[in-house]
Amino acid sequence: MKPKIGIVVCGIHEQKQFVTDAYIQVIKQTGGLPIILPLVKSKTAIAEYVSLCDGFLFCGGGDITPLLFGMEPAYGLRETDISLDLFQIRMMKAAIESRKPIFAICRGMQVLNVACGGTIYQDLEALGSVINHMQTSQLRKDISHKVLFTEKTKLHHYLGDFAYTNSFHHQAVDQLGKDLIVSGRAGDDIIEAIEMPSHPFVIGVQWHPECMCNSSSNMRLLFHAFIHYTK
Repeated sequence: MKPKIGIVVCGIHEQKQFVTDAYIQVIKQTGGLPIILPLVKSKTAIAEYVSLCDGFLFCGGGDITPLLFGMEPAYGLRETDISLDLFQIRMMKAAIESRKPIFAICRGMQVLNVACGGTIYQDLEALGSVINHMQTSQLRKDISHKVLFTEKTKLHHYLGDFAYTNSFHHQAVDQLGKDLIVSGRAGDDIIEAIEMPSHPFVIGVQWHPECMCNSSSNMRLLFHAFIHYTK
């Protein structure tokens, strides 16, 4: 039986909840059964989601409401949705507590950090980053910059010393949340990957491996590793 992977809803547009198709397809292609988890305002439903699924994929999306990590909105902040933010943070906390595998991508990595008590840089341009983390290539599979991995982390084990990644973010992890470690950084020292060593499998990456899977065996390997931990 295929492991059931809960794909947490990416966002809401014109009263429609959505998940980008690439996430669904990569879970299917790497051996999982994708199940979309829509936003609900119910602790009971979240508990049922956690019970139903064998692992959880948190996807990319918009900005997180700064008040949820103890900050006022700054210039450069883009559109937010506090209902979505609260749902995803609650879902993340419940998923962590379940000890089931979690793979968090882009915004999902930032949700992971906030759920653990960390903070977010609201706009990298204001920070003066020397790398453009919002690539201009129109193809989302194209690589943009290198990410260097920390030794003795899961990502170093899977991918080695570094990987070339795509890049579509204007925010990034600032202060790390509780129990998290940095497992990857870009050349300008921006955090590009985090992990939770005390948990069987919690990995967050700032790039979009789901868009690179057809052209990169390394990115497929990440999803295979995630699915493997659900079995």
